[in-house]
Amino acid sequence: MTFTEQFLDEASAVIRDLDRPGIDALVDVLASTRARGGRLFILGVGGSAANASHAVNDFRKLCAMEAYAPTDNVSELTARTNDEGWESVFAAWLRTSRLRAADMILVFSVGGGNLEKNVSPNLVAALQYAKQIGATVGGIVGRDGGYTATVADACVKVPTVNAAHITPHTEAFQAVVWHLLVSHPKLKAASTKWEGLR
Repeated sequence: MTFTEQFLDEASAVIRDLDRPGIDALVDVLASTRARGGRLFILGVGGSAANASHAVNDFRKLCAMEAYAPTDNVSELTARTNDEGWESVFAAWLRTSRLRAADMILVFSVGGGNLEKNVSPNLVAALQYAKQIGATVGGIVGRDGGYTATVADACVKVPTVNAAHITPHTEAFQAVVWHLLVSHPKLKAASTKWEGLR
């Protein structure tokens, strides 16, 4: 078997094993957030930050949902990192954004945050703050889901089918899942361009 065949077979296994009830639960909490006028804040680091930026566009444009990603403002992100520290950067951004109980945090992360291993402590701090406020928490994560999975109201864990490819599959399937979300009849409010051309 070639590497290409192996990788694509792994991707097929991820699709087969994706948590469908978890995805439906995520649809429901997103729909409830929008219905009550809540805002959506999508948090991610590294490749997941790029995914967060793209997803913000889709939720705003296709689902008519007010959505933001703190990582889209690189000036504020780096100023806060420099002046206050990486661990607090997202929580501080959410405070300034006046996060409220009606809002929702959606985490894109390979590991979901882990304080003991000092991986994505900024996600953990943001989630702790969100829980204090009473905001809804969702996630699309890999591995065991980390801290995100322990506190989320709805969380999709991308299954590990090969321990050597956790990161690429998790980040790739974040995109698959969020595109499913913005296409779901409970959330979709506008047609995509090419599908609208008849």
